[in-house]
Amino acid sequence: MTSIVAERWFQAPHLRRIFDLLNADGGEVRVVGGAIRNSLMGLPAGDVDLATTWRPEEVTERAGGAGIKAVPTGIDHGTVTLVIEGVPYEITTLRRDVATDGRRAEVAFGTDWKADAERRDFTINALYAGVDGEIIDHVGGLGDIETRTVRFIGSAAERVAEDYLRILRFFRFFAHYGSGRPDAEGLRACAQARAKLATLSAERVWTETKKLLSADDPGRALLWMRQAGVLSEILPETEKWGIDAIPALIAAEKSFSWKADPLLRLAAIVPPDAARLEAMTKRLRLSKAESAYLDRFAEAPEIAATLADAALDRQLYRHGTEGIVVRLRLALASARRKAETDPAFLADSASFHRLLARAEKWQRPVFPLNGADVLKLGIPAGPKVGEVLAELEAFWVDRNFSVERATLVARLESMVRSG
Repeated sequence: MTSIVAERWFQAPHLRRIFDLLNADGGEVRVVGGAIRNSLMGLPAGDVDLATTWRPEEVTERAGGAGIKAVPTGIDHGTVTLVIEGVPYEITTLRRDVATDGRRAEVAFGTDWKADAERRDFTINALYAGVDGEIIDHVGGLGDIETRTVRFIGSAAERVAEDYLRILRFFRFFAHYGSGRPDAEGLRACAQARAKLATLSAERVWTETKKLLSADDPGRALLWMRQAGVLSEILPETEKWGIDAIPALIAAEKSFSWKADPLLRLAAIVPPDAARLEAMTKRLRLSKAESAYLDRFAEAPEIAATLADAALDRQLYRHGTEGIVVRLRLALASARRKAETDPAFLADSASFHRLLARAEKWQRPVFPLNGADVLKLGIPAGPKVGEVLAELEAFWVDRNFSVERATLVARLESMVRSG
């Protein structure tokens, strides 16, 4: 028998306390899903979720009696979160789907573990472990973990029709856990239902897309999404721009130990067009911070490998660091990939690497003048003050920030005298 009893997270006192609480008086609780899957694949367990035969109100009552905080995070669907010393555990009552419409499900609570497993999405997500740590597999998930196969439980078309977000989840789980080619039946079901993605909320679509782009290497999943027509449904911006930059970016990330950044990867597959990116961020309802990141990327100038350090400093001052760093990382990744087959690009790769290092440690210099300096010379408050400062600042930037305050004051006085 396969067991996770030796896993440290499985022996955590908090979890043992939940087992003691809910494995009593005829009820039962088991760990289910991601923590088991990841442990069997040699990955960090992450959050620990459990399933139980107790109804949610009974879980809440028993937790209260034991002095455990219970939060009704998804009470209508049977989920209560128990918080022990700040550590959350989601406890969900066994259930079966009564009705589904592709976006949400009406469920009925029950006590049948096999029925609960069969309503889940993928075989690798439907493994249970009781208090003894032995794995209980009703749907063939252990075999699929061995082969790293992401496969829908039962009919792929039926599972997709129950919740169309499973189309994106199929590719997301393939990106994180799959190998080889995607399961053929699952791929076909996702391709056939891809138009239904338009019925989902933008927030759900972006959340799944962002998780997919956070995989160690999302390249294969993106390729199959494009083949199935799914990528064009959620990111039509990639149709003409393509996803060919992803392999080079992943290679650069590994070479330079860059942290996996879903927004940088998104920037690699969409055109740096401000209007199109603005429309995309609104359509997918990205956060303000995420939208600002892509705005700065689109507004940043394209950097040539031959750009001098002083010229880069001026660009950084005018456009900010973030967007230019994105541009330089993508340029460096591209040059490195080209250099693998054409040594002529080795010099570009070295130049982009140097420029990127400079940009990442660059600190914005402080312009020596302010509005008070202009007002002191008799120019009245208003737009003219900003215009004068802007002209002087441009003069200072064009000379690589080397003009001293005294020189700028003298120039300001000359400007005032000349009207």
